[in-house]
Amino acid sequence: MVSPEFERAVAYGVYQDGLREMVHLLKYERMSAVARPLGRMLACAIEMLNGQIGAELMVVAVPLFPSKERQRGYNQAVLLADAALAKLKETQPEWKLRAAHSVIRRVRDTESQFALTTHGRRRNLKGAFAVRDGATLAGREVLLVDDIYTTGATARECARVLRRAGAAKVWVATLARAQREMVEFWDAEQEQGSFKDTALR
Repeated sequence: MVSPEFERAVAYGVYQDGLREMVHLLKYERMSAVARPLGRMLACAIEMLNGQIGAELMVVAVPLFPSKERQRGYNQAVLLADAALAKLKETQPEWKLRAAHSVIRRVRDTESQFALTTHGRRRNLKGAFAVRDGATLAGREVLLVDDIYTTGATARECARVLRRAGAAKVWVATLARAQREMVEFWDAEQEQGSFKDTALR
């Protein structure tokens, strides 16, 4: 298996029960106000990276294809990221976080990931994302934000594109994770490209 090009992925909780209901309201019922309490939860997940991330971070939400965003009325990942940033300005004032959602865009509409296999998800997302201006990413650390981490296919592809465009490191934070089991993250200190596992707490 090819190592993911992000350093570590963290999530607030498992995609079930009340958390699932709140995400559903945000994504499918156009209840954008739910983003504020969910963003505070996302901020808690991001704080798990304290001591690992750099002093300055570009915060980038996973983009939607333009027609899908127009249909929904907003990108829920952007709302979550911005709400989390507002909370982190209070709890982690020393962090230098800057929203830069326009850095990456979705250039190809993709079929729903829901019914696809892990391999199918990766193939489905190949070439779906592009960076607008690589110069803005050169040598920078990026915090990639999304609502749900399922198999990691979206995070992997976005991280790959961001790294190719010049990002020094990519970290991933999601509100929920779809699986209980451990997920891999690339430990740059390991030799011979080996993996290390960490539970998404």
